Amino acid sequence: MVTSRLTERSLRHFETLLRERRGELESHQAQIAESLSDVRDAREGERDDEHDPEGPTIAYEWSRVTAIQADALAQVREIDAALDRIARGTYGICTRCGTPIARARLDARPSAELCIDCARKLEASGRR
Repeated sequence: MVTSRLTERSLRHFETLLRERRGELESHQAQIAESLSDVRDAREGERDDEHDPEGPTIAYEWSRVTAIQADALAQVREIDAALDRIARGTYGICTRCGTPIARARLDARPSAELCIDCARKLEASGRR
């Protein structure tokens, strides 16, 4: 198994960043849950908003908020996976090819699990 080539100080730096971002996402998820509750209440009130020229429909708002929720959950999963890699000593190593992930990439995207070359290849192939 290839182990991280980052210093202990760098690993703690990224762990702190990831944990802070996870905390922000948890707070954001609480707001999302409140928004979903508001939309759910509006749906149960059976208001006819389909013809309301003043704003989005309930169905549109439900779709929008659930998409935001799904994105936040995906980000939490990515962060949890990165924290797991830190714990296992493999953080900063590409999970696809095993080479070190550039520090600049980790600075830009601390939850990155792929080096830039593998990320580009994957994106070019249309898979994610």
